[in-house]
Amino acid sequence: MDSGTLSGIVTAVFILVFIGIVWWAYSKGNKQRFEDAGKLPFDEDDSQGKPSSRDITPGKQGDKQ
Repeated sequence: MDSGTLSGIVTAVFILVFIGIVWWAYSKGNKQRFEDAGKLPFDEDDSQGKPSSRDITPGKQGDKQ
């Protein structure tokens, strides 16, 4: 098998993988899941404005007291 044949086989495999990924992404079964994931950045977060436990812990590493 020469390099041209191997290159052709690898190209065909990658084209099939690409078509499979596109088919999976646009299938109706994933539509609701992707719509929900697309709305995540716009969902309100209840923890906004509340400091986390690491923000209020006294004596952080590197602090000189």
